[in-house]
Amino acid sequence: MRNWNAVAVIHEGGFNEALRVLGRMGYVARSRFYNVLLMKVASVRELLEALGRRLAEDPGSLAFLSRLLPVEMTFGFSTLEEFEGKAKESVLAFAPELKGKSFHVRIHRRGSKGMFSSPEEERLLDQLLLGELERMGAPGRVSFEDPDAIIVIETIENRAGLALWGREDFIRYPFLRVE
Repeated sequence: MRNWNAVAVIHEGGFNEALRVLGRMGYVARSRFYNVLLMKVASVRELLEALGRRLAEDPGSLAFLSRLLPVEMTFGFSTLEEFEGKAKESVLAFAPELKGKSFHVRIHRRGSKGMFSSPEEERLLDQLLLGELERMGAPGRVSFEDPDAIIVIETIENRAGLALWGREDFIRYPFLRVE
C-alpha cells in the first residue's frame, strides 16, 4: 500500500485479530515486514479515539497490538539525499509547535537497508530543529527523558511518514508507542 497513514506492529499470534479489529477502522494491508500492518484511515485522530474507547471499555481488547503509529504526512524517496531533503522540510513544519519545548526525533526504518543510519539522521534532524528554534527566538532542547514531544518518522521501503506526538498523547493513547 502506497498511501498509508498508520503503521501497526502486532504481537506474535495477534495477526488475525489485528486484521479483524483494525479492518473495521480503515483499510489494512500486510507489509512485507513480519507482523507489520499498514493502514489508511480517513482520520488518524478518529482512529486514536476509537481505539482509546475500545481500550477503556475492555482493557484486554488490544492485546494483539504492540504499537500503533499514525502519521500526519508522508513522502517518497529513493536516495539518501532525497530522504534528507524531504525529512528536513517536513520536520521544520513542526518547529512552531516545539517553541521552548524539549523533544527528539525518532526514526523507525524498515527497508532501505544500507541507505542511511537512523541515529545519524535523528541527530541531523534534531540539530536542524534546534537551529530553527534558536532562529525563532524560542530555543528548545533535545531530551530523551520525558520530552514534551517526539517527532516520529516511520519508513517502510522507500516511503516515510511523520508525526509529532506530545507527552499527553502518549498518556492518553498507551498503544501509541515509540521504541
